[in-house]
Amino acid sequence: MSSEIFADQLYIDLGIYKKLLNFFQIGDYYYFIFNIQNLSFDFVSPHVETVLGYSQTELTVPFYMDCIHPDDRPWFLAFETRTAEFLSQLPIEKLMKYKVRYDFRFRKKNGDYMRILHQVGVVEHDETGGIIRTLGIQTDITHLKPEGKPVVSYIGMDGEPSYLDIDIKSAFIESEKVLTKREKEVLIHLIEGKLSKEIGEILSISKQTVDTHRKNMLSKNSLSNTGELIGKAIRQGWI
Repeated sequence: MSSEIFADQLYIDLGIYKKLLNFFQIGDYYYFIFNIQNLSFDFVSPHVETVLGYSQTELTVPFYMDCIHPDDRPWFLAFETRTAEFLSQLPIEKLMKYKVRYDFRFRKKNGDYMRILHQVGVVEHDETGGIIRTLGIQTDITHLKPEGKPVVSYIGMDGEPSYLDIDIKSAFIESEKVLTKREKEVLIHLIEGKLSKEIGEILSISKQTVDTHRKNMLSKNSLSNTGELIGKAIRQGWI
């Protein structure tokens, strides 16, 4: 199914609207459909310009990640990892009976940061339980929570139990012994999807030096590739 066809169906699919009604909006909001398989936005509602100042076409995954407050980005990634684990343990028939809710700070087009309430639910999966698309709603809650650390909850619908303010402190441990300051800088950019050459230009070091830092991080943590490194860094809270 093409993104255009799927976006058009949003306006006639009563299931989507029913799902929207299960999300509590307490401020300005916009919604989107995220394609898990392609790691891209299939659709972003026009309200994004009212809430964030960006146009629908500006919201790509790399741009989105760059707009998350640097201090909240590790929390966001840890929440996403823990959420994937939570959903993978659910029976197929319960995948669409949960919504994930957490908050973080996001940079608007004018440069100011706002706190977003991020709510996501599954709207399409395959016969094996593999998630295909999710519906997300992001609401401005700056007026309700001007400061404080991000928290995550899993909200059950249709009678399913909820799990509120999940403790993920275990995902954040001291990293001084496993990464140097420069390695952490390189790692942050790797998580953002940047290439060694780009990272070198940002940090004013050569591509070869970046590659050396990458090899050192893999070697001393007994990892095989960058994907394993990023996964462990998120789980262990190295950034």
